[in-house]
Order: sequence, then structure tokens, then C-alpha cells
Amino acid sequence: MSKVNWDDYTSKGFYDELIKAPGQPRPEAELLCQYLANLDARELTEHKTAAEVAIQLMGITFTVYTEGNMIDRAWPFDIVPRIIPLAEWQKTDAGLKQRVQALNMFIDDLYHDQKIVKDGVVPKEVLAQSVNFRPQCVGISTPHNVWAHICGSDLVRDNDGTLYVLEDNLRVPSGVSYMLENRNVTKRVMPDLFATGLIQPVDDYTAQLYDMLASLSPRPGDDPSIVILTPGIYNSAYYEHSYLAQQMGVQLVEGTDLVVGDDDCVYMRKIDGLARVDVIYRRVDDMFIDPEVFNPDSMLGVHGLMRAWRKGNVALANAPGAGVADDKVIYAFVPKIIEYYLGQEPLLPNVPSYLCMFEDDRKYVLDNLDKLVVKPANESGGYGMLIGPHATKKERDTFAELIKSNPRNYMAQPTLSLSTSPTLCGNSMEPRHVDLRPFILSGESTWVTTGGLTRVALTKGSLVVNSSQGGGSKDTWIVDLAGN
Repeated sequence: MSKVNWDDYTSKGFYDELIKAPGQPRPEAELLCQYLANLDARELTEHKTAAEVAIQLMGITFTVYTEGNMIDRAWPFDIVPRIIPLAEWQKTDAGLKQRVQALNMFIDDLYHDQKIVKDGVVPKEVLAQSVNFRPQCVGISTPHNVWAHICGSDLVRDNDGTLYVLEDNLRVPSGVSYMLENRNVTKRVMPDLFATGLIQPVDDYTAQLYDMLASLSPRPGDDPSIVILTPGIYNSAYYEHSYLAQQMGVQLVEGTDLVVGDDDCVYMRKIDGLARVDVIYRRVDDMFIDPEVFNPDSMLGVHGLMRAWRKGNVALANAPGAGVADDKVIYAFVPKIIEYYLGQEPLLPNVPSYLCMFEDDRKYVLDNLDKLVVKPANESGGYGMLIGPHATKKERDTFAELIKSNPRNYMAQPTLSLSTSPTLCGNSMEPRHVDLRPFILSGESTWVTTGGLTRVALTKGSLVVNSSQGGGSKDTWIVDLAGN
């Protein structure tokens, strides 16, 4: 290959994020496509190498669990960014804020009056069988009535160009550090394009995160003491925990670094004694945060933490119990949840969903397993799901038995024609499927990242974008065409 020739690039049957038709970049992508077309093979290789070297020097890694081993790998990154025009993103921003506001009202309602259940909008059996509903949280009130302070909602675009919400991650969503590092790497590789001023910045995330966490402090007016609680160095997201602590200038702690005093306040152990902690950004799952209340064998949490939180002496983000709305069955009710609490139509559509707990839906799913994607209610990372069109008959038969034995635990969706984006594969540009995870911060106010983490399925034809299963990522550019 001498130079990138966009006339030869095609993504048959799929919406492409950069190219409308062979040789026709979308308006927001014209500058980038022209830039790439002017690079010869050697220059393109140099760009790719520069990105790989930057990733190595910056120590950007992720952890893969395989065959009982843990392997740290360099972050898989593609140098060709995914681009969204600012005008479209502003609508997406509004839709994400609407969605998270309604979800927080829903969670707060579930732990208090459960009006939405009493009114029959969400069936009581859905809540009764939710593995993430925490009875220990009933009656607790949170600052600003917010439970999910950090949310990562996954967006996908179908072949008609519509952006859909695929799922909401409300427990301990990860990936934002890679969004920020992707931008740092891209700036090193293509500095000239950032000089145009058209690409919207993303580097204010950690400042926004700090301000949101500070707004939760039980001691307003003071300089709050904020810590990030990590399970430790063997956690797959430990790179992110340490990155965010360093960027915000807060302490990264493990459960053994904290203690709850006789006054039911949380303290951090320091060389010169104990120092009170106001806000804990916890990256530890509910069941492990307090052995006094949840798993008694947990070595990751803090004895008495729930007691301190219940009394309002410490803020936890995300709040325990927020995962009740992080359920792929609850997901199907989000449009009704938005309408119920806000009296509004959803600004962002859901992917059509079938709930196996309902007989008619279950029959349809079992009759059409070869056409559907089937997901367990509470798995993440792309695990435990069936992609019907790519599955064997044996795999589909196995899933049919799983659905019959526990229908509440499964939901299904049509196989979407996920949009593609040009990706450097060897020496050529090839279409690869992508999704997008923006991050929404909720405290006194709500704020959405400018773009998010674009994940890309690096394997040809694959729809699985998770890094743990062979996916990679791209920088995401929100481009202001009006600024041109």
C-alpha cells in the first residue's frame, strides 16, 4: 500500500462512522481523512509505532485473566479516531442526562416507597428476583438523592444511523482512564490536527470527578478528604484506580488502610495517626465492602463501613445498592421509568428487548435463538452471552436449557448491525465494528464526558469489543463543524 485510498474503502451493509460511501468522507471526518490520505506507507507505520511506543512509555496496561493466570498487556489501540459531530453529541448528552436522572429516581424509590412497583409500572417479580437489590440499603437517603454517581452507558449505532443505548453500567463502571489516555496518545501522534481547535477537549474529566465527589461530603465547607478504595493490584482495573487517584491528587487505599471508629466515622491509617475520610470512591463490589453486613469472609472491605454510611458520616460513590438498576432485565423498563418519573419521552431509544420471564417473549426467544443475542441479567464484560447467528446448534441448545431453568435471568435482543469505523489493519484501512461508552457524573449537578471510550472489535467480522476478549479502542473526537 502506498497511501490510503478512500475510494477503495467500503463497509457493505453497515453504517460507517467516517465514510458515507467509497471516496466520500462524512463532513466531520474530511480533515482527518485528507490527513491520512496524504501519509505514505512508511509514515503510516511511523504513526502506528509512535502510538505503541507512547503506550509502553506511559505504562498503559490492562489485565487479562486466562487459565488461572493474570497477564498485564499493553493497551490495544488503533490510531484512527472515531468522529461524531458536536450537534449530534449535544442531543446525546441531553439524552444521557435524562436517562441517569430517571434511573437515580428509580433507585431512590426502590429503597423507600417503591411507588413504581405499587403502580405496576415495574412488576414486583422483577424486583423480587433481582440479585442486586440490597435490603440493607432500604430507608437510607443519599446526598442529592443520587445513588449512581458514576455511570457508563454503552451506545451502539445501527445501520440506519440511530444511536441506541445498549446497557447502563451503574455499579463500578470502568474504562474512563483509557478514554483519557487514548486522547494523550493521539495528541502525540497527530498534534497538527488538534491545532485546528475543532476537536473538543476531554481532559477536564478528573476535575469534574473531583468536584462531584467533593459535593457529597458530609462536612460541607471543609476541604473534603477523598479516597479511592481499590481491591488491590491484582484487580483488572487497578491501572485505572491508580491513574484516577494520581490525576485527582487523592489517596488510593485498600480496605486495610481504613477503619471505622467508635464514633461511626471512617478514618485512614497514616504514619502520624488517623485522619477522617469524608468520601470514598469505591471500586469494590457491594458484597465485599463490609464483612459486617455482606460477605463475612471479605478481605477487601472495611468493618462497619455500612454503619458509617447509613449514619451519613461518610459518602460512598457509587452507593451500595445502585446495581439494582444495572440489571439487563430492568434495562428493558427504562423507557417506562423515564416516562413515570419525568413525564417525558426518552431522548435516546433502547434496543428492542425480549424478557424470558414473560411466556410470550420466552417462546419467541426459544424459537429464534439463531437470530438473537441472549444475555444473562447481571454479567458484564461480554461474558455468558450467546450471539445466536454465530453460535453452533449445540451452544444454542445449551442456552435453551439455561433459559428454561431460570427465565428471569435472561433477556434477548435482535443482532444489531453495529456501525463500523476505519481501522488500521496491517498496512490497510478496514472496517471494524465499534461501540461507545460515555461517562455521566451525578452529584449536585450532572455532567457528561465529551464523547467517551470507543471500543473496537479488532477481529474481522466480530461484534465483541471488550478488551478482555480481543477488542481494542480508539480516541473519540467530538468535532465542532461550526468552528470551521
